[in-house]
Amino acid sequence: MNVNYTNIWPVLIAKVDDLNINRLVMVEMPTLGCRVKIEVDGPAGLTSHEGVVLPGASADHITLKLINGYNISYPLSMVQAVEDISAPVASVVSTSEVKQSGDLPKITIIHTGGTIASKVDYATGAVVARFEPEEILASIPELMDIAHIDSVKLGNMWSDDIRPQHWNAMATACQEAFDSGSVGVVITHGTDTLHVSAAALSFAFSGLGGKPAGRIVFTGSQRSSDRASSDAYWAAHGPEVSGNSDSTVTVMHASSDDGLCAVNSGVGVRKMHSTRRDAFHPVNASTIGFVKLENEISHSHTIPASNKEVSSPQLFDTSIKIAQFIAGPHLHSDLINAAQSAGYAAIIIHGTGLGHLPIENPMGDAPENDLLRDTIGNCSIPIIIANQCIHGPVDLNVYSKGRLQQELGILGHGSTSTPEALLAKVHWALSNQSNLGEVLAKNLCGENAQSLMS
Repeated sequence: MNVNYTNIWPVLIAKVDDLNINRLVMVEMPTLGCRVKIEVDGPAGLTSHEGVVLPGASADHITLKLINGYNISYPLSMVQAVEDISAPVASVVSTSEVKQSGDLPKITIIHTGGTIASKVDYATGAVVARFEPEEILASIPELMDIAHIDSVKLGNMWSDDIRPQHWNAMATACQEAFDSGSVGVVITHGTDTLHVSAAALSFAFSGLGGKPAGRIVFTGSQRSSDRASSDAYWAAHGPEVSGNSDSTVTVMHASSDDGLCAVNSGVGVRKMHSTRRDAFHPVNASTIGFVKLENEISHSHTIPASNKEVSSPQLFDTSIKIAQFIAGPHLHSDLINAAQSAGYAAIIIHGTGLGHLPIENPMGDAPENDLLRDTIGNCSIPIIIANQCIHGPVDLNVYSKGRLQQELGILGHGSTSTPEALLAKVHWALSNQSNLGEVLAKNLCGENAQSLMS
């Protein structure tokens, strides 16, 4: 047995068989923060694991963080051997020791919420937040080999609380970062509305056919920040931005493991699960690329890049309000009237199937459907259909109901956008006094690929 006896305490373990003590094994609890290899005699037989020692999940248990990011715990009574295979993880790195290289590409980390850079102090179990570049690098020294880091703190918000004024702040901070020499930015953002903000910034920079001066990466807190930083690597070393589908990207887990992160278009991705690590998936689009744990990039983006580099993003009019409703048994005309009366600039209805609404009354027993149809036909503000099904197009030419909706003036036929990208697009178009019908029919920055309508 190879055991580390430095800074440890003994635990006496008795292995019992048929109420008789067969043997006594002296196993020592390793130091918190050490990387160890343990041999365990458990339900699966004799197995071995390697990882960093964390505070035990409960009394008389050993807990390890494995290389894949998951934790395992075993009762000490199952542990047959413990081998210390590395020096303890340093819990504190002095900021005075941080020296950034001027030869590396500069990126800016823009913090909106969550912990911009945190690392577990394995000696105490505490998580320490870092905001300044020196503090970020002290917490995650691996970044010093990836990029020269700058940082901006916009706030510390739950993503549910983010509004269009915060989109504007992010877009402005991105431009300021590019103007200062950054080749890319990483926006840390809560995951629940991360894809909405990513879509909004895509239109801010590329709605008029241009492209941002560098890479804009949105990332959330589903991956531990003391793992390899694939988001920073893509921002610093990713492919040139084309302005079509990649003006903003999300870098999040590709699976439940830490080993691979997927790079998806900011206008073609959606959070599809409330808790899974691989919650983000492309919608009516393909994944742009991947970043492996070892910071290896693979990408398939071959769209010709725009030659027009944006120097001032188109911001959103924060006075504009857009109402959103869900088509179904409880969509009534009073909702449409309320939105008009309250000064909303447009209405988006998430339609069923190909984009349909309850506006017909073939049995003569649903007068509310007739009233909804008449109210929509007389509505003074634009009504746009989004796809409640998420995947697939809005196609109002297939059934007679869809053609009736077009006759009533409803917009959205032919859209393949995610509901969130459509919301950002409508707001952007109204903010810039664009013709909404014309804009919705276009594919401005990868949000409305027409391959599903051909």
